[in-house]
Amino acid sequence: MNNNVGALFDLDGVIVDTEGIYTDFWHEIGTAIYPVGIDDFAHIIKGNTLAKILDTYFPDKVVQDDIVARLAAHEAGMEYRLFDGVRDFLEGLRRAGIPAAIVTSSGDKKMSHLFRCIPDLRSYFDVVITDKDVTRSKPDPEGYLIAAKAIGRDIKDCYVFEDSFSGIAAGMASGAITIGVATTNSSFSLKGKAHAVIGSFDGFTVEGMLAVLRK
Repeated sequence: MNNNVGALFDLDGVIVDTEGIYTDFWHEIGTAIYPVGIDDFAHIIKGNTLAKILDTYFPDKVVQDDIVARLAAHEAGMEYRLFDGVRDFLEGLRRAGIPAAIVTSSGDKKMSHLFRCIPDLRSYFDVVITDKDVTRSKPDPEGYLIAAKAIGRDIKDCYVFEDSFSGIAAGMASGAITIGVATTNSSFSLKGKAHAVIGSFDGFTVEGMLAVLRK
């Protein structure tokens, strides 16, 4: 195995199957509760930090506080489920000695709840980058650049796994080999936007990851 490589993962829609739940939440916020008048709002904001969403679309402080409270209650009751094949793939990375990191726009409270729900998940990752660690949301590559440095790898030797268009753009802009995961968006819609596209981690191996080359 190549001991110089690293693996960097988005969270929602890549590791845990939550994207549909968040889509429903933000659709209700942006259309029924605090209408923003933007078509497909829930998909447009994917990959953005909460701070950026609030500052961009909901500048009123009272509205922001209400949305934060609603989101906290929503996340506290969420059930987290790993996508099929994720645990096997993470085990493969561990056996190969390849460090891994999560790069998410989520906050620390949500991550604490996630790791309580799936107690062993944290052990697979050397680093977890959350919204407090970055100043710029995806599609800016900042989070992935920070993660690569934190695990001691050159970003050009890292593989990024992303499901959203903004996340894939962040991975590509970082200089990493970027693999789109067709969970939130179709394989067809992701084609040409990443170095490779996979349907899921089910049956995907470390050898398969290393076979993906920069175009």
